[in-house]
Amino acid sequence: MLNDSTRESIARQIFTCFKTKEQLPLLTKSHPDLEMEDAYRIQEKVVQKFIAEGRKIKGYKIGLTSKAMQDMIGATEPDYSAILDDMFVDEDAQLSREDFAMPMVEIEIAFVMKKRLQGPYVNAAEVIQATDFILPSIEVVDFRVAPAPGINVRDTIPDLAAIGKVALGGNPVRLDTIDVRNISAELLINGETRESGNSSAVLGNPVTAVVWLVNKLSEFGVAFEPGDVIFSGSCVRALPVQAGDSVTARFDNGLGDVNLTFK
Repeated sequence: MLNDSTRESIARQIFTCFKTKEQLPLLTKSHPDLEMEDAYRIQEKVVQKFIAEGRKIKGYKIGLTSKAMQDMIGATEPDYSAILDDMFVDEDAQLSREDFAMPMVEIEIAFVMKKRLQGPYVNAAEVIQATDFILPSIEVVDFRVAPAPGINVRDTIPDLAAIGKVALGGNPVRLDTIDVRNISAELLINGETRESGNSSAVLGNPVTAVVWLVNKLSEFGVAFEPGDVIFSGSCVRALPVQAGDSVTARFDNGLGDVNLTFK
C-alpha cells in the first residue's frame, strides 16, 4: 500500500502527461507495492485536479469486460473511470493525432441515465428502469502510462482506465424496444471492417456491466446522476489509429453508425 504523498505524486505526474502527451513507465515497476485501492485513489486525485480546473464529470466508462482481456492484464473484474465533460466530442468530429500519445479505438453501447442510481445491491431491473435510452459510441483509448510487457490493471486504473475521448451517435434507442443482449457491431477503419462482435461479449449482457459499475462506485460513495453517460465496455478489440484514418462504429437494431476522423 502506498502512502498518500506517493499517491499524490503519481497523480500529478499523470495529470501532467494529459497536458504534454508524454508517457510514464509502468507504475507497477516503479511502485511494486501499488495495490488496487491505491490505483483507484490515484485516479480520484487525477479527476479532482481536472475538476479544480473547471471540468465536470459527465459519465463513466467500464473496461476489461471480457475474460480474455482480464487475463491479459492481470484483472479479476472490470475496471472503470470517470469521464470528464471535455472528453466528449461530436460524431463526425475531426481529431488531431497529435493530441494523443498512443490512440486506439473501441466501439460500445452507451447508457444514458434518467434518474439517480446508487448501490450497493442494485440489480438489472433497477438499471433498466433508470436508463433513459442507449446510444452507439466510439471510445478513443489513450495511454499516459505506456503499455509494456508485464502491464497490469494497477497501471491502467490510475491513468483513468486509459480514457482519451468519446463520441456518441445521435440516434437514441430505448431498452424496451430491442434485445440489448444481441446487438451486432462492426469497427470499420477507412471503410474496411476490421473487427466485429456482439453485445453479448460484454459480460453476457451490457446491462450486467452497468450493474457491476453502479455497485462498484458505491464503495467510493459515488452514484449515477441524471444525464450521466455510462460506456458499458467494448465487444471488440481496441485497434490503433493514425493520422488520415476514418473510423466508423456500426451497430444493428436501429442504433446506426458513429464516425470519427483523425488528421
